[in-house]
Amino acid sequence: MKMISRRDFIKASAVVGAAGVLTACGGSSSSTAASSVAASSTAAASSEAAASGSKTDVAFVTDVGNIDDQSFNQYTWQGVQDFCSANSLNANYYRPTEDSDAARLEQMDNAVNDGAKAVVVAGYLFGSSIAEAQAKYPDVQFLALDVSTADLGDKAPTSNTALITYKEEQAGYLAGYAAVYDGYKELGFLGGMAVPAVIRYGYGFVQGADAAAQELGTNIDINYFYGGQFYGDANITSRMEGWYSNGTQVVFACGGGIYTSAVEAALKTNGYVIGVDVDQNYIGVNGVADGSFAYNPFITSAMKGLTEAVNTALSDIEAGEWGDIAASNGNFGLEDGDYIGLPTDEDSWNFETFTVDEYEAVKEKIKSGEIVVDNNSDDATKPTVSEFTTVNYIQ
Repeated sequence: MKMISRRDFIKASAVVGAAGVLTACGGSSSSTAASSVAASSTAAASSEAAASGSKTDVAFVTDVGNIDDQSFNQYTWQGVQDFCSANSLNANYYRPTEDSDAARLEQMDNAVNDGAKAVVVAGYLFGSSIAEAQAKYPDVQFLALDVSTADLGDKAPTSNTALITYKEEQAGYLAGYAAVYDGYKELGFLGGMAVPAVIRYGYGFVQGADAAAQELGTNIDINYFYGGQFYGDANITSRMEGWYSNGTQVVFACGGGIYTSAVEAALKTNGYVIGVDVDQNYIGVNGVADGSFAYNPFITSAMKGLTEAVNTALSDIEAGEWGDIAASNGNFGLEDGDYIGLPTDEDSWNFETFTVDEYEAVKEKIKSGEIVVDNNSDDATKPTVSEFTTVNYIQ
């Protein structure tokens, strides 16, 4: 996937609001941003930090997953780190102590008390806390990934808030289409929690697989399940082992660290995995290199430009161009640039028969509007499939 240009980023966002300037944070020493979950800071400590150089210039508040999930949190954090390292700013991440609006807001409070002038958050669960924080801290810029206007309830993003969502259904479609064209007929989707982004990935996957099955005139089966969490465990691994043992060939593991269960089960049964959010091929490569994996189980990954979008948005703040994306909900897909897709680097292209040219052709059809992928994220409304596809939705 190519780097996203600022022009494409701005074009995909509504143009509203006034600019803020991140450099007002002051010159911190060059930082690769050692991670810290900050304790509560007093107002006096905040004033001292601001006077001597802020402890935190840019903060990342994680969702319920871990910072080292090798997926959503980790690569959002990487975008923050990359930007701050390039601009001699201090970055820190803050992890809520529990899954609650109060805990999320508490960590945003901590970040601002530590001097943050920009706060990045990830996940639709931040909707309510962003709605409150944007009013509480009008001089702080909030960048919220996978948070839509609807997630803010009866509030709207204000001039100090930019919301970014992705058309995950397009990435899921490409992954499902490619897998079936590569010869896989027994597929699985393992979602984390049934939240909008995960649902869009999953339903896109079903639509893409079905489209390929129709074109090829072949029958396919898809097991579909949400684990209810964003991490793997023995129970989910056991379920995945059952899938693979009963014929499932490849599982799209979508939901932070839940992929670990799919990978563990795949390696026991000669199965394969599709990664999510970022190119997770390196996990398989590293596993083979250190001897922990007998082979690389990743055939591809359904990606969205987390690191690039964060870096670009923070650069807009730095350049005084925040107004180009503020008070808006940018929803990024192929129509807007290379915001989503599959990795096409030779080292990551692990398909046997499906080619990069075939991939680019179907990708172009989505980009042009010839193929329209349904973006429904209502768990109760399943995608329509043809007679070639059987989907087993497991509760």
